[in-house]
Amino acid sequence: MKYIFGPVASRRFGMSLGVDLSPDKKRCNFDCIYCELEPAKPVTEYDNPPEVEEILKEVKEALKQYDFDVLTVTSNGEPTLYPYLNELVDALKIFDKKLLILSNSSTIDRFDIQNTLKKFDIVKLSLDAVTPSVFKKIDRPAKGIDIGNIINGMKEFRKIYEGELIIEILVVKGINDKEDEFKKINEVLQEIKPDRVDISTIDRPPAYKVEGVGLERLFELASFIENQKIFIPTREKINFKMEKLTKEELLTTLKKRPFTESDVKNIFDEHTQRIFNDLLKENLLEEIWVGGVKFYKALI
Repeated sequence: MKYIFGPVASRRFGMSLGVDLSPDKKRCNFDCIYCELEPAKPVTEYDNPPEVEEILKEVKEALKQYDFDVLTVTSNGEPTLYPYLNELVDALKIFDKKLLILSNSSTIDRFDIQNTLKKFDIVKLSLDAVTPSVFKKIDRPAKGIDIGNIINGMKEFRKIYEGELIIEILVVKGINDKEDEFKKINEVLQEIKPDRVDISTIDRPPAYKVEGVGLERLFELASFIENQKIFIPTREKINFKMEKLTKEELLTTLKKRPFTESDVKNIFDEHTQRIFNDLLKENLLEEIWVGGVKFYKALI
């Protein structure tokens, strides 16, 4: 198949069948320094777009062969540049599968894009930086793309979007891994009010000579993001620990920042896990699912 890949076991969304709107080459209005695709000059228009019927034909065939949780619309580049995206999402809805799109956020300030994206069940938008100089350094956008417009677009989109909004921050060593930048990102997130914030780092060979940060640093930076459900996807063993928390300390922690099921298993020591289990039995914690990931939040 040309446009379909997977299903793959996603760390963030469960079993996912991918729909690649640009399988033959990179078509993107960013040239991110961490991208695993070859460096390429940013473009703002989509040349030779595939017909919707071509994509639908492959999706129908895949549905006969595979079982999966989410149908993920993506691209070797930016999927919102695909000119028939609105028509495509309308057609995909007939398959009764959750629809997810992975976007770099570059076009979220456009009303037509907002109206198309609100049809998806899950929308994942990137926000690697909010400081203009850092944004340009890490995401290398096409001329005319402004981070202020992107942020305002996210705020407006949140007002009309009833699905699950996920903001992703990808951290690059020496670029956007500063506490000051994360404090500024936190201020913006308080206004956007996403359903989940994913904080990750480079885990595939990047286009440019840059490095990711360690897992412990991701958890440190995550501490500057307040009142958000934070997910840190990882394939590594987590050495970061929260030890010997009291009942009150754990309730305060889970009220300020809900923890994932994986966090509970990997971050809490045995003592804190026992306290956590007691809170569950006392019905003092709420289970919340966002994008296939379970979170625990304190009710008091």
